Order: sequence, then C-alpha cells, then structure tokens
Amino acid sequence: MSVSTFDIFKVGIGPSGSHTVGPMIAACHLNVQTVDEHPIPYPFRSGEELLQMCKESGRAIADLVLENEKCWRSTYDVRAGLLAIAGAMDAFIARGCASGGELPDPIRGRRHAAERYQQLSKRGEESLPDPLLMPDWVNLYAMAVNEENAAAGRIVTAPTNGAAGVIPAVLRYYRDFVPGANEDGVVDFLLTATAIGIIYRENASLPGAEVGVACSMAAAGLAAVLGGSNKQIENAAEIALAHNHDITCHPVEGLAQHPCIERNSMGAIKAIDAARMALRRSATSEIRHRSWISCGVGTD
Repeated sequence: MSVSTFDIFKVGIGPSGSHTVGPMIAACHLNVQTVDEHPIPYPFRSGEELLQMCKESGRAIADLVLENEKCWRSTYDVRAGLLAIAGAMDAFIARGCASGGELPDPIRGRRHAAERYQQLSKRGEESLPDPLLMPDWVNLYAMAVNEENAAAGRIVTAPTNGAAGVIPAVLRYYRDFVPGANEDGVVDFLLTATAIGIIYRENASLPGAEVGVACSMAAAGLAAVLGGSNKQIENAAEIALAHNHDITCHPVEGLAQHPCIERNSMGAIKAIDAARMALRRSATSEIRHRSWISCGVGTD
C-alpha cells in the first residue's frame, strides 16, 4: 500500500478492530511500508517552515494545505470529503450519546455518555444561565466518541484511536456555540488541524503523546475559524501541546482505552482554552517553546 503523509483521506482498520477514517492518520495506523512522494507545492515539515511558506505565498494555513490536497483531487472533492468526515464525527457523537450499558471488554466498565446526555437534555431552559454549560457539552461529546472507541465502534481516527474524541468535540463546539459557524469554517478547521497533525507525524511518535497532539490540532483549527492569524494559530497549537505534557497513557489491566475516555474530555476543553488564549495575544508574541515551531516534536 502506498500512502502519502499529506493525503488526508484514508480508511483503515484500527488496532482494536474498530473502523477508522480521518485526516492525517494513515501512515501512523496502517503500518504502511511505502510513501507516495507525489510532488506538492508546499512540502513543510515543521512549524517554522509552515509559517514561512504561508508568509511567502500570502496564504492562510488552511489555504496552503488545500493547495497541497489539490495535487490529488479537486477543491470540490476535498471540501466534500472533509464535510463527510465532519458528518461522520457527528454521527459517532450521536451514537455514543445513545449507547448505554457496559463496555465489551474484560473490565466491563460502564458507559456514561448516554446518561450524561439525558441529564443535559432534560435541564432545558433552567440551565441557560449556567456559565459552565458549554464545557459540560464539550466533555460529553469527547466522552461519547471515546466510549465508542473503547467499544470497538466506528470512529474518526484523528490523530489516533485513543485521542479520537478531542477534534470531534471541539469541532462540535464550533458548530453549536460559535455564532456564524458554517460549512466553510468546518473545512478550514479540519484543513488547519491537518497541517498541525502533519508536523507532529513528520517529527514525533504519536502514541503516548496522542491527546496532546489532538488537543494541539483542535486548538489550531478552532483558532483559525475564530479569525486568528497564522502566528496565532501556531501559538494556539503550541499552548495546547505545552499544557498536555502531564498527560500520559497508563493502561488499566492492559487496556489503554479506559484512561483515554476522560482524558479526551480534558483535552477538548484545553483546546478551546488554548485557542482563546492565543487570540487574546499579540500575533508577534514570542514563542515560549521554540522546539515546537522549529521541529514540531513534543511528548506528553
């Protein structure tokens, strides 16, 4: 099988048998032996290269990634594919919110997303003044997806199975809670997140750092659709990763899926915080963690 790191549409079977589809995952999860070296106009490998190419071309990060994708397919097909991925993410959230009972593994852990969905839905207008209502929903979205992962359900692997709940949760936050959210924003969100995922894939091992990477990708995507500059987008990605260094994968009875469930909820909220922090800073703020922008390497 030949897979390009820059080709964002790939489908495969995850390690636990779950079906996976999504951006920037194939080379990590399909154990491919060869890479399609299709020539692209912007072959960035680091945050520094990405920002420099954006500056020289006058493009936003999402537009630059789109130009690379057009080497394989039309703009229409890229857009349609990304919207299909976003729709799949929503479907997995819905299924997670509707599925109760126990997880089908030796631990037999209880699924909580369906119960929490019912609790939030019943609160109705009485919950409108609650300033923490939004995080409750974001937590739910991330939890729902990762309970689906733990149940070997179909998910969008972005960037990994264990971190599959962060990007769908933050993207759903954009669609549900940001005024003026639209399909163009969804496309730009995923293209921007893909750019950050490429940097990590080119320079680091994702397993073990997966939630930090997912949080970083989601923060960048959200910063983009909230109107951030390229430097602010990069800053959001850096903030999100830097504050996930304490998050590591500690399997329970040999199963990594269980600690991932709550960790994805935390990662989704951190991604939103990182984007909002970056947009409140000057675009010329100094980058505190130069290792990220120069090579993209980071671990949890």
